[in-house]
Amino acid sequence: MKYPIILDGATGTQLQKRGFDGSECAEKWILDHPKVIEEIQEGYIKAGSDIIYAPTFGANHIKLAEYNLENELEDINRGLVELSKKISRGRALVAGDMAPTGHFLEPIGDMQFEQFVEAYKQQAQILDKAGVDLFVIETSMTLPEVRAAILAIKEVSGKPIFVTFSCDENGKTLTGTDVVAALAVVQEMGIAAFGLNCSSGPKDMLSQIKRLHKAAKVPLIAKPNAGMPRVENGQTVYDCTPEEFVSYTEEFAKYGVRIFGGCCGSDFSHIEALKKKLSEIDFDLLEDNSSDLMLCATETAAFEIGDEIQIDEPYSCDEDLADNIDEAMDSDSPVIAIRFGDEDELENFTEAQYMMTKPLYAVCDDAKLLEKVLRLYQGRALCSGNIPEEELRPLVQKYGVIVK
Repeated sequence: MKYPIILDGATGTQLQKRGFDGSECAEKWILDHPKVIEEIQEGYIKAGSDIIYAPTFGANHIKLAEYNLENELEDINRGLVELSKKISRGRALVAGDMAPTGHFLEPIGDMQFEQFVEAYKQQAQILDKAGVDLFVIETSMTLPEVRAAILAIKEVSGKPIFVTFSCDENGKTLTGTDVVAALAVVQEMGIAAFGLNCSSGPKDMLSQIKRLHKAAKVPLIAKPNAGMPRVENGQTVYDCTPEEFVSYTEEFAKYGVRIFGGCCGSDFSHIEALKKKLSEIDFDLLEDNSSDLMLCATETAAFEIGDEIQIDEPYSCDEDLADNIDEAMDSDSPVIAIRFGDEDELENFTEAQYMMTKPLYAVCDDAKLLEKVLRLYQGRALCSGNIPEEELRPLVQKYGVIVK
């Protein structure tokens, strides 16, 4: 890909300006009002967008079921992609947009990891066949859903994947994941770019981009809101003008952002100003992201590790695992070593991993069992064991596991 790349601006707030009141399924409403999305996406392309998002944001079967539309999964996704491709006419790439289901992983929520994978796989397969040029997993708030979506997409397509999270001013998602931890996990799973969207204006987003830059090995994405919303006379208002919006662009570029766009409250004028501003920056003079940090992670936090780390005697993954993990918290070892030898023990680990405030060091001699562990572990693990290199290599590429 040639950088910089300009994404589109807001879709949701633009739909609201044109009659969508949020009382029905947005994806279905768009199909019933195609002229509305045509006006929005045509405006962004003319303003300078290189990529537009097909409006498939909530078109997974879990979200569609809230409107009793799960049986229209294929028609809705295919129809929305075809609509965006017709609007684009080759002037911009069309991304398949995938977003949160609104559910959480057990034991916090009611979903199992493989249910997330299946939901995203169904949607990704339809989007791929419909002809999207790439995939965007956006407005992400939980790391398990993003991991599931990446694995699902890669099962059905080899097209590029962009990932953007939404976070607060401290860089934390709704479920407490630090975005640096999210980056540490997913950039090792073969994505093309990582970044942030929504949740803040460009000024506040920049502080988190600076943190991400220190750990990034992939191009970063910045798709901020046009400021923070406020309600005026019953209407939601965003105060960030196009001039203010792009005043942070050079700083974004300096800290590794190569893909730019706008989220809630932005419109054609913000993208047009962004296009002009980016034309003034010589990206050939900027360094690409190439962090040499070795990071592992739990679901919520990232940890830098060196070539040599202290490993305690691994705990057995048995009925005492929770007690052992509690004990391991007081150890000097920066990881928690657990030996996996039997698939029947994995249920213990599924529940106990949420006690872990240190990353997992998995000791395992069976590649198939290790893969099951890596699907369950919602971070970036380390591993060792008597597994042939040719069996380990695919797991490194797929899950980003660090072999020690």
